[in-house]
Amino acid sequence: MKNVFLKIAYKYHEWLEQMEQNENNQTILITGAAGNLGGLLANYLKNRKLHLLVHKKEVAEELKNRSNIQIFKADLAQMETLYSAMEGVTTVVHFAGVLFKSRPEKFLPFTNTFYFNNLLDVAIEQRVQRVILISFPHVEGETTPQNPATGRLDGQPVSIHAATRLQEEKDLFRKCAAASIDAVSLLVGMVYGKGILMIDAAEWFGKHYLLGIWKKPMYIHLISKDDFLAATTAAIDKENIRGIYHIGDEGIQTLQEFLDKVARYKHYHRPWRMPIGMILAAARGFELFSMLFNTRSHLTKDFVTIGQISYYGDTTRMRNDLLPKLKYTTFEEGLETF
Repeated sequence: MKNVFLKIAYKYHEWLEQMEQNENNQTILITGAAGNLGGLLANYLKNRKLHLLVHKKEVAEELKNRSNIQIFKADLAQMETLYSAMEGVTTVVHFAGVLFKSRPEKFLPFTNTFYFNNLLDVAIEQRVQRVILISFPHVEGETTPQNPATGRLDGQPVSIHAATRLQEEKDLFRKCAAASIDAVSLLVGMVYGKGILMIDAAEWFGKHYLLGIWKKPMYIHLISKDDFLAATTAAIDKENIRGIYHIGDEGIQTLQEFLDKVARYKHYHRPWRMPIGMILAAARGFELFSMLFNTRSHLTKDFVTIGQISYYGDTTRMRNDLLPKLKYTTFEEGLETF
């Protein structure tokens, strides 16, 4: 028995040494580092060697003036602006994209595919070792706990956001395979916790009695902010990581159940149940205002379309390869993070 424990301790020590060596040898490029999830990951890894790619927004103050972090302003539409940021990079984590803008069907086929291919082409030229795309389960169409997403590339998503992200995945695996680069797609469920824009916005609307949701129940797969960051870091650091991983916890719930329980926990009004036509009318109003005054559109018709689709992923690969133990196995356990 003593020998067994010694072997386990030795293997664990070996693993720690390997992880430390990987950290020391890596330079990680995070695109969209001034955005919500990209900024959270950058802050989580702020003691590592980072290249942070931004366009117009600034990164958080705590990421500035650090000797281990370089900040690059670049435009994914122009390949020539990407080379300096990619120099010496071993791993790319891609968050960047355009979301809160009216008429996404007009720009997403360009920003989600052309922009990403520019990034891929420069990464290949600069001999990056691994490219990680942050995606979501909707790319496989409607999925449920009984029929979960399994990492397929032949889905038929109904929203333009999901359809263009699926094309990104196809481009990722095709180009990286040809260049012998590790290609990783993380299909992330809804990330929750304080500091997540959608969650904070829902709380604001709820406190002002303005939060509404459609009546049709739909499953959602959730993951705490802490576990999302841990899983993504594992995808960066661990060896032999490639392919599609669904990032989610062990809970099974509908969107309505999730919002109702969070409202009770935070002591704000339970979301109103609204006819879908009313929510679509609000989306049209948001988009019209956005077009007329050149502002962000926090609600679009495509958001409503994608929001009505149940999504749930098979997390077997995540548990086996990335994150065997979750900090919060269900969102009820993670309510303290709100």
